Amino acid sequence: MKKILFAVLCLFAAAVQAGVNIEHWTTPAGARVYFVASRALPMLDVRVDFAAGSATLPASLTPGANLAGVAGLTNELLEAGAAGMDEEQIAARFADIGARLSSSSSLDRASLSLRTLSARAERDAALELMHAILATPTFPDGALEREKARSISAIQEAETRPESIAARRFSEAIYPGHPYGVNATVDSVGRISRDDLVAFWRGHYGARRAAITIVGDVSRAEAENIAARLSDALPDAPAEVPLPAVTLPERQTLRIPHPAAQSHILIGLPSIRRGDPDFFPLLVGNYVLGGGGFVSRLMKEVREKRGYAYSVYSYFSPLKSEGPFQIGLQTKRAQAGEALQVVDTTLAQFLKQGPTESELREAKKHLIDSQALGLDSNAKILGAVSIIGFYGLPLDWIADYPRRVEAVTAAQVRQAFNRHVQPEHLVTVIVAGD
Repeated sequence: MKKILFAVLCLFAAAVQAGVNIEHWTTPAGARVYFVASRALPMLDVRVDFAAGSATLPASLTPGANLAGVAGLTNELLEAGAAGMDEEQIAARFADIGARLSSSSSLDRASLSLRTLSARAERDAALELMHAILATPTFPDGALEREKARSISAIQEAETRPESIAARRFSEAIYPGHPYGVNATVDSVGRISRDDLVAFWRGHYGARRAAITIVGDVSRAEAENIAARLSDALPDAPAEVPLPAVTLPERQTLRIPHPAAQSHILIGLPSIRRGDPDFFPLLVGNYVLGGGGFVSRLMKEVREKRGYAYSVYSYFSPLKSEGPFQIGLQTKRAQAGEALQVVDTTLAQFLKQGPTESELREAKKHLIDSQALGLDSNAKILGAVSIIGFYGLPLDWIADYPRRVEAVTAAQVRQAFNRHVQPEHLVTVIVAGD
C-alpha cells in the first residue's frame, strides 16, 4: 500500500514539475471549458462555476426588494429534486454508483462539483444525474422551507457570536452600497419564495455565465462531449452583468458592544481584483507581513514580543471587483488598544520600508516549495484550474507561478502595498472592546 501511495504521489509531483497542461475551448452553447488530462487515478472531477454568487443580485440593494440569501439557497437546493426524483432518490443514486456531488456559493460564483470513477458505466451515470440537476431542478417547497429555517437559525446564531458579528460588520463597512457588503438577514431570507429561486436559476445559471473545469482520466474528445452535454442543459440566461465600481471607504473605527472576554478585531479595505499585475508582489509581501504564520512580522510583534494574541494574520482575497485586504486578531479586552497600536505601527513600518532581503528570500522559498502541495491531487488541481477559468487568468498561470514569485523585488512589494493598502481608507472593527 505504501508503495502504491508513493507511486501516485510521484506521478502528481511529476505533473506539477512539468506544469499543469490546461486545454481550453468554448462549447457551442457558450460555456468556457478548461480541461486537464490526469491518468494517475481512475477518477474524474467536474466542476461547473456560474457567475451566480451572492453579489450578482442587484435587487438585493433595493429597499423593499431585499432578497439577500437567494443565491445561496438556489445553489443549495439544486440537488433537492430533478427529473422526477426527490433529494433522497438523488442521493441514493449517487451512492449506488460511488459518486459524490457537492455545491458551494461565494460572493462571485456558485458551483456544482462532481467526483466519480472514470469507468464508462459509473461516469456516464453520474454525469447524467449532474445533467438532470442542472437542467431540471424542481426546488420543492418543503425543502425550501426547511433550508430557509436552517438559514434563519444560522443567521440568528451568528448574530450572537463575536467573530461572526465582526465579519458581517466589517464587510458592510468596507463595501458601503456595494453588493459585496450585503449580508443575508432573517427578513431577507424569510421573504424568499420558490418563484424567486426559479427566477434566479433561469437568470444566472446559463452557459454564457458558466466555466466548466474537467480534471481526470478522460480524453480530450470525451471531455468535449461531457462539456457540451452539460452546457446544452442550461437555461438561456443573459450574459454576466459587471458589478458596480467599488468605492473606498473613509477611515473609521467601529466599536460594537459584546460581553465576550476577548476583543475581536478586523482591519482592512477593498484592495485587489483577480488578474491585477500586483498580485505576486502582494502575495510575497503578505507572507512577510502576516501570512507566514510564526515567521511573519505581525506574529513576532503582537504575539512573540508582547503576548497580546495567540494568533494574528493578514491576507488578500482578490475577486472580480476589488476584494479585501484584511488583518485579524483576538486579544483580551483590557489590552485591545495596545494590541491595535502594535498592529498599526507594524503595518505602517512595512508600508514605509517593505521586506528585508532575508525576509524576501524566505517568503519566495516557502511559496515556491509549497506550490506542489497545493496541486498534489485531482481535487486540488480542479480547484486551481477552476479559479483560472472563472476569472479568465492566463492558461500558463500555474506553470509560470515559480518564475513570477522569484522575480518579485523588495521595491515592487513596497510599491504594490502602497498602491493597494492606503491607511486613509482603512476600516477597523472591534467587537467586545473597552
